[in-house]
Amino acid sequence: MATTDRKPILLDFEKPLAELEEQIKQIRDLANETEVDVTEKIAQLEDRATQLRKEIFSSLTPQQRLQVARHPRRPTTLDYIQAISDDWLELHGDRAGFDDLAMVGGVGRIDGRSVVMIGQQKGRNTKDNIQRNFGQASPSGYRKAIRLMEHADRFRMPILTFIDTPAAWAGIEAEEYGQGEAIAYNLREMFKFEVPIICTVVGEGGSGGALGIGVGDHLMMMEHSVYSVAPPEACAAILWRDAAKASKAAEALKITSEDLVALGIIDEVVREPTGAAHADPVQATELVKAAILKNLKNLDRLSSQQRRDLRYQKFRNIGKFAEVIQLE
Repeated sequence: MATTDRKPILLDFEKPLAELEEQIKQIRDLANETEVDVTEKIAQLEDRATQLRKEIFSSLTPQQRLQVARHPRRPTTLDYIQAISDDWLELHGDRAGFDDLAMVGGVGRIDGRSVVMIGQQKGRNTKDNIQRNFGQASPSGYRKAIRLMEHADRFRMPILTFIDTPAAWAGIEAEEYGQGEAIAYNLREMFKFEVPIICTVVGEGGSGGALGIGVGDHLMMMEHSVYSVAPPEACAAILWRDAAKASKAAEALKITSEDLVALGIIDEVVREPTGAAHADPVQATELVKAAILKNLKNLDRLSSQQRRDLRYQKFRNIGKFAEVIQLE
């Protein structure tokens, strides 16, 4: 997963940091050629770069968070699965005729414990993204996911889901094959499972496409991931008939991890390395693994009935609000 050997892909707000890092590189190269000691100068610039990186990534707007969540080199579901598992065997097909490559899943071990891991998978380049349908699963993908979850429940294996999709596939064929029914079936069935379920938003969690594998006992988000009822571009097109107002929609939708914790929708934020997950994928996966193991241990203390009751109540509480009425 390392990206150090490739040319970096810079987001607009990362350019001042990239310029500073290039300046450090030039000074270091010059020092090597002239044998001049510039250790102190480089140390000062590196401290400044570290501080600038912290400042940039601690004050991102919702639209900038969306850019980070969609970064081409952000770790994907398969990156996380392969990094945190001791063994991993991917399983294919919905047993009804199709294998949707936008949804991946299989069985594995994490610290010696058997689990089932499922998630949407985006591509690394245009060709791969077309093959993976940009992480937008079809009805076959959701039916594959529930098949694997039922397998997990039958053999008493915890379910780990990794959410990374702008939305479910919205093509005509998806509707013909029952997209709405497939997602609704998943929602209903996930409330019934007796095994622990941990869901983690690792990139972009959008619409029913995210919710189709997002019903769990514990819902986590990576710090710079986003989670929303619809992609900001779609929301802007619906509300203002102008997709260019996506930034305004991103503000209104409350898509950031901090917003969603405050609203009681997300249970936990998994902090990312400084500079986001794409800057240090190895550390990012280690942080996710630690959070999963911690929460699996907590969920193991509960009975299956307690987990189901708490899971049901958790989602019943989403959307509740109290309106204060002042009487004259």
